[in-house]
Amino acid sequence: MKLLNSILIPGISLCLVSFAFSCTTPEKTQQVDYVSYVDPYIGSGGHGHVFVGASVPFGAVQLGPQNIHKGWDWCSGYHYSDSVLIGFSHTHLSGTGCTDLGDVLMMPFTGEIRTKRGEQNDIAGSCSSYYKHTDETVIPGYYAVKLKDGIKAELSATERVGIHRYTFPASKEPHVLINLKEGNGDHAYETYLKKVDEYTLEGYRFSNGWSPRHKVYFTMKCDKPVKELLVYNDDEAAGEGELTGQGVKGVIVFGNAPEGVILKVGISSVSCANALDNIRQELPHWDFDEVKQEARHKWNQELSCIHIDTKDERARKIFYTSLYHTCIAPTLYCDVNGEFRGHNDSVYTANNGTNYSTFSLWDTYRALHPLFTIIKTERVDDMVNSMLGIYDQQGRLPIWPLVGGETNQMPGYSAIPVIADAYLKGFRGFDADRAFAAVTSSATHPGQNGVPFVLEKEYIPCDKVGEATSIAMEYAVGDWGISQMAKKMGKTDEYKTYLKRGKYYTHYFDKDINFIRPKTDAGEWATPYDAFRSVHGGRGYFCEGNGWHYTFFVPQHPEGLIELFGGDQEFTTKLDSLFEVSGDMGAEASPDISGLIGMYAHGNEPSHHVVYLYPYAGQQWKTAEKVRFIQDQFYTDQPDGVIGNEDCGQMSAWHIISALGFYQVNPSNGMFVFGSPLFDKATVNLPQGKTFTVIAENNSKENIYIQSVRLNDQPYDKSYLLYEDIMKGGTLTFVMGNTPNKSFGTAPESRPHTTE
Repeated sequence: MKLLNSILIPGISLCLVSFAFSCTTPEKTQQVDYVSYVDPYIGSGGHGHVFVGASVPFGAVQLGPQNIHKGWDWCSGYHYSDSVLIGFSHTHLSGTGCTDLGDVLMMPFTGEIRTKRGEQNDIAGSCSSYYKHTDETVIPGYYAVKLKDGIKAELSATERVGIHRYTFPASKEPHVLINLKEGNGDHAYETYLKKVDEYTLEGYRFSNGWSPRHKVYFTMKCDKPVKELLVYNDDEAAGEGELTGQGVKGVIVFGNAPEGVILKVGISSVSCANALDNIRQELPHWDFDEVKQEARHKWNQELSCIHIDTKDERARKIFYTSLYHTCIAPTLYCDVNGEFRGHNDSVYTANNGTNYSTFSLWDTYRALHPLFTIIKTERVDDMVNSMLGIYDQQGRLPIWPLVGGETNQMPGYSAIPVIADAYLKGFRGFDADRAFAAVTSSATHPGQNGVPFVLEKEYIPCDKVGEATSIAMEYAVGDWGISQMAKKMGKTDEYKTYLKRGKYYTHYFDKDINFIRPKTDAGEWATPYDAFRSVHGGRGYFCEGNGWHYTFFVPQHPEGLIELFGGDQEFTTKLDSLFEVSGDMGAEASPDISGLIGMYAHGNEPSHHVVYLYPYAGQQWKTAEKVRFIQDQFYTDQPDGVIGNEDCGQMSAWHIISALGFYQVNPSNGMFVFGSPLFDKATVNLPQGKTFTVIAENNSKENIYIQSVRLNDQPYDKSYLLYEDIMKGGTLTFVMGNTPNKSFGTAPESRPHTTE
């Protein structure tokens, strides 16, 4: 399988130009302004936690407004409910449940010199400002706001450079505060700021936060001369020109009181010199509007990978906003010369590709990365190589890596199914032997939480390790992927070992109560046991879930789970009850458990495959009705239109791929199970000019059930589709109706399955 990122351009680092290789699109879709369908406010309210601001697809810079950090719902630095801005920072998270970044915070202000940030209920005498949404403009690649004091701030970006255009009220002395103390929930431990010349500043911000070690160097170029740079230890004056300290702030004083100023800020994990080089290479000019238009062009190119036909403009907006959300992270993490700072604080060079970070793997291995293998094929190898690079730096594959640091957030070793899936689908832009060594080493690493118990007992005792049962269930998913990778590579012994480990979920199934149940070190069932109860924070049996959720958490081997229940009827009866039961999860339940239908929780990732389990038992129609309900109820065009944390694109990826009519249940086998297509027609633009078109005949809000299917105009009786069928190009046609065709996909040979 030849992929786009194998193309080399002599003399130019792929790290610089990788963004240019987006989907190959037909001429007609190139003319569509997909950006006009995107509403970045969707998910900025409620618990969506999405980034709002200016960026380009997968860029290192996410330049956007920052509120005072008030808690969990400000994980991205911005929440729709807020009305106070403390500045514009160059790095943000999007959709996470933890908070960090917010680096290189800048705030334009007028009048007397001051540095105070402002407090939640008192911004008097500070540099902070009130704002209204009616005074904001939010478009992919561009953000603008008119502050209450009359300043207009406009932001745009390239991959590694943020550009600011500030227009100040006439006759008021303009200034810009550079606040290196402030992040978004992290703690700066060393900062530096210096005026290099009258047009150039440089500095850095080193911090500890969710990412244990995070270093951002920057260089700033001004289009107007800087008369003075006043420097401060927090709010204490410390002279001018240069300062190093724990919380440095600086105030730019301009000569001749310009009414407008443009600032370019390049960032780097390596050095101020690299940050300056990023500016010189990516943004040598001062035309703000050109940057804005180029960012829009990049987003249109990225979003053109799927073209939908629908009369429902609301649904179109939700779909393309979701697609936009899937292209914010992972984030570019290397300079134009390929250099980046690794997890061991050493500097590396990505010579043959693009290095990425910000992998929310526990979330994104389920749908986002399988989606990338279809619509972002040119990026897959580089993402895998980035993970393998982290393995070299820290001795284990990443869990949740964030710009140079390992957060170790969430259970499992979720890079493994991503790597296995890529290999099994034919991606060969990475060293397979190196990748296999990394996945097996990580799956046996003594420092991996609970792995020594897996090796010794085949299960993780709940009285020895917090969240033991969900950790072990996640490991089984990864182990299954390793087994299939080993099988394809001809490694028979490893195949047998990891296939056995992939079935360790059976050790937790209590047939007396038909639930997954924690087990103690003595080999006994945990008692008492309430399948409804959930305890958050690493002290319970499960991570962000309960016994109901994890009873169905066997995406790698649904047939085995069905067998444990005693057959199709017993399984579907229990699965039906998941969507109907109600119970008390307790006061310590995770806030991530949201979007409830009975005990099904769409706002949290462990549930995402569950609605697609019915076809394994011959009842595809039940999946169809539940998928449509979720699409209609849990994805809206409002600020709270994402039912849970967006989680770096996973919540949106579920919507996108489900809207096409299918979903990859097993994250490492390339089998996409049918649900209910949302649009009359959707065309996926594939490499080498191919297209895969999904048509839904007689589609409507009432006609949600699949009556029959044709693949390339030939009758097709299976309730699933293979990855290779998609990537060959062609047409998949669903004929829809308002009543279930209960015979569709019923025959055992028509059902999705797992090849051992």
